[in-house]
Amino acid sequence: MALQYLSVGDIAVILPGATTVFRRHKIDFCCNGGALLSSEAERRGLDLTALESELRSLGTPGIAAPAETADLVAHIIERYHKVHRVEFPEAIRLARRVETVHHEKADCPRGLAELLTLMFDDLEDHQHKEEAVLFPAMVHGGTPTLRYPIAQMMQEHVEIGEQLAFMADLTDDFTPPEGACNTWRALYAACSKLDTDLREHVHLENNILFQRFI
Repeated sequence: MALQYLSVGDIAVILPGATTVFRRHKIDFCCNGGALLSSEAERRGLDLTALESELRSLGTPGIAAPAETADLVAHIIERYHKVHRVEFPEAIRLARRVETVHHEKADCPRGLAELLTLMFDDLEDHQHKEEAVLFPAMVHGGTPTLRYPIAQMMQEHVEIGEQLAFMADLTDDFTPPEGACNTWRALYAACSKLDTDLREHVHLENNILFQRFI
């Protein structure tokens, strides 16, 4: 299998652990999953041969995603939708605290609380549309017309990717400055987890669930 001719989204599906490699090299496998591995390696200035070797060392093909659509939908809701609803408010609270206490410091992540609030509001609207309309239709077999709401959800996923990139910029890739207080460190740890979870979440939808109906 020549990985360089596959999309990063396909590789994330067939190779366990590929998402960890992609995150390490800042390769967007969720919102930009259609990009070829070769083009992403070139764009990131990575050695394609070394990247392929790293991916091939991960093991045999396979991915931990339920085979049945109803089970996959239930997994997405329980593991991601509900978890986002718990973790975003806490991250927002921490961001407001850090910005209030440390606003005079040069490395204070000014605007992070506002960004997280916007992301959460957008995500709540997005998840509600999926849970109320799209997911039930998929569980019941779907129709050809599902391609239209799926296209809308995938476009909103692109916007989530842009927000995640902005969050990484504001937090210096989730790296707290030297001497940061515990609240600041907890904030960046929370943001890092949000980033990981959202990318895995979008990957499961874009590259696995939605592909069953396109």
